[in-house]
Amino acid sequence: MTAKFEAAFVPVAAAIEAGRIPGAVLGMVDRDGARTVRHLGQAQTTPVVRPMTENTWFDLASLTKTIFTTSRILSLADAGTIDLDAPLTTVLPDFRQYNPDAWERKITFRQCLGHQTPFPAVEPIYTYGRDPDLLRAFILQREWRAGPSVYSDINFILLGFALERLAKKTIRELDPGPGFGWSVDPQNCAATEDCMWRNRVLCGEVHDDNCSALHGSGHAGLFGTAASVLDFAQGLLDSTGASANAIALMRTPLSARRTHGWERPYDGWSGGQHCSDETIGHTGFTGTGLWLDFAAGRAWTLLTNRVHPTRHFDSGIIELRRAVGDAVNRS
Repeated sequence: MTAKFEAAFVPVAAAIEAGRIPGAVLGMVDRDGARTVRHLGQAQTTPVVRPMTENTWFDLASLTKTIFTTSRILSLADAGTIDLDAPLTTVLPDFRQYNPDAWERKITFRQCLGHQTPFPAVEPIYTYGRDPDLLRAFILQREWRAGPSVYSDINFILLGFALERLAKKTIRELDPGPGFGWSVDPQNCAATEDCMWRNRVLCGEVHDDNCSALHGSGHAGLFGTAASVLDFAQGLLDSTGASANAIALMRTPLSARRTHGWERPYDGWSGGQHCSDETIGHTGFTGTGLWLDFAAGRAWTLLTNRVHPTRHFDSGIIELRRAVGDAVNRS
């Protein structure tokens, strides 16, 4: 694993040296627990400078979908609490309650997990206000514009609402899982964006605008370190971190690009072109990513602060992720 790791770190170091990303932590783990982690660069560059460390916390962004929300939805399905093929209205009966025939009322848990719904890709929910209860009501009652099935945060926002209803707690009152958190001491966290509407550099608080306005949601908001992400990945590789059925569903295709909650290999995907067909993965907008190759018994995570200090810059993160994946998996 050492030679593969060394090769995978080369493009990471080059991206930092070129000023494309401030810093990064790269980690690999195998099914038996052998792991390697390395860091480089800066956790923050403005208004202060702080170095990246192996233990730096990251805003994991959409890795929340896989590590937290998908895992808990599949656990509830295992327990018989929910039926993946039942509509969300079995838990959210007030969803579009003023129109019994609304298409939204027919959307199922499984469709949300696989992004097989007509919800729009992007919706600036945060622009409608900062009251989280009012925004929840807005999301549940608005008439959504329907379109082709695309990757949409709305799917996992709704799954998060279902978790909240069943637990009778908000997302941020739920246990984020071992080694994870919903907020972090800024001194120990990689900074994200100099936010144009919050008027500050974000560090230790969620970057995602909609998650911030909702005060927690199912699509973003989880914080973790390379160690906690690798611990989670190893639990899936060695079958100790979830039930056999849940892990099987994470690996079961729902479309050409997606499984239950995860992505699967396709031409040009983030994991590179050399991984096996038994690989799943996911990325986060802030510059994070996790990939698991079950055939090889290996997982790798690349955690960067590529949106610091701004998202409006070509960080090259797409090419970097692919280069790392190819180096990890090239024979």
